[in-house]
Amino acid sequence: MAITRRILLATTTLALSSHIAASADTVVKWLHIEANPAQVKIWEEVARDFEAKNPGVKIEMSFLENEAYKAKAPTLLQSKERPHIIYSWAGGVLKSQVEAGVLEDITAAVGDYKDNLSPGAVAAFNVDGRLYGLPHTVSQVGFMYNKALFAKAGVDGSKIASWDDLLDAVRKLKGASVTPIAVGGADKWPLHFYWTHLAVRIGGKPGFQAALKGENGGFESPVFQRSGELFKQLVDLQPFQTGFLGFKNPDAVGYFGDGKAAMVLAISSFYVTQRTLSASKAGVGDDNIGWFNFPIVSGGKGDPSDTLGGINGWLVTKGAPKEAVGFIKHFISADVQKRLAAGNYIIPTYKGAESGLGSEFMRNIAHNIAASKYHQNFYDQDLGPNVGRVVNDATAEIAGGTMTPMQAAKAIQDAFRQGN
Repeated sequence: MAITRRILLATTTLALSSHIAASADTVVKWLHIEANPAQVKIWEEVARDFEAKNPGVKIEMSFLENEAYKAKAPTLLQSKERPHIIYSWAGGVLKSQVEAGVLEDITAAVGDYKDNLSPGAVAAFNVDGRLYGLPHTVSQVGFMYNKALFAKAGVDGSKIASWDDLLDAVRKLKGASVTPIAVGGADKWPLHFYWTHLAVRIGGKPGFQAALKGENGGFESPVFQRSGELFKQLVDLQPFQTGFLGFKNPDAVGYFGDGKAAMVLAISSFYVTQRTLSASKAGVGDDNIGWFNFPIVSGGKGDPSDTLGGINGWLVTKGAPKEAVGFIKHFISADVQKRLAAGNYIIPTYKGAESGLGSEFMRNIAHNIAASKYHQNFYDQDLGPNVGRVVNDATAEIAGGTMTPMQAAKAIQDAFRQGN
């Protein structure tokens, strides 16, 4: 994709005007990873609306699949052909992009507009006191489950509160010939949710902060070794679908949507995508879908209200036209956020837009995030691309039985030490 900004100068006749006006034809290139066609259709309509309100500006959308985007982004952003607006999970990956000099500081361009958004979400896009993007949604990771399949095994999802409760549910589901959990092991990051969330439950925010400081062995501390050990407890029960390491995440989410597995450790946005990715396009209906927060761990220091999830938004790349910031502000406006919330596509960041959420399911997620005292961003993003890659690899190795919990913790700590 070539970054194109063509300035067409047109001289108006003095009979109609007392000045010479410049008419700008500007293309803003917007790269996204959204695979849900229903949501993309709304995005396209929002882009056309912005064009209508800003004559001479063209929003050019392009798509990369999630994993392809992660793999290609570092090279793409160093190229003169980089897009103007890109998707971001914030965290250490954002910081590395700032350090590489490929992002535009939009602090002044955003001005007071940021005050309309959740302060915590905005802070995720702040590096050293400067803003490089804005958040458009937040999410929570938890267990989405099929009530009918749970009932078949005599399991009440609303009663699963502890790690032992989860293991017991897995045993009962297997006993009823129900696949307990679907997971996209080929993408690895869905597996890192287990290890990461266990760390949140075991060590809480202090455990993560201590690891960042290198205290108690860093990511080799008892907190993270215990996380791996408990994850292995689950893995040893063989809870996942046959061939799970060959499933990409969309395949696994569709597998759950087709009623072939009782649970999926899901990002809250999967509420919609489990339908669109199912064979029937109907998925698990509202009357049959449930949610429970990731279980607590006996003796854990994390607060039960602590959440793991994403803070997702849009970054502006170096040299982008000023209209790129204008479009982001338009995209994260109250009206657009309420429209997306009504379709249950997002938990909005625009203050008050959460009132537009169209389902009780998503309103519950919004409540959980609002009540959370500690919302941990995904480790594979928060720790930066190099360490994050090792986190994903190591947790997939535990799941595949080719690495012990201790070896995984050591690999992650070694990567963290090398990068810091």
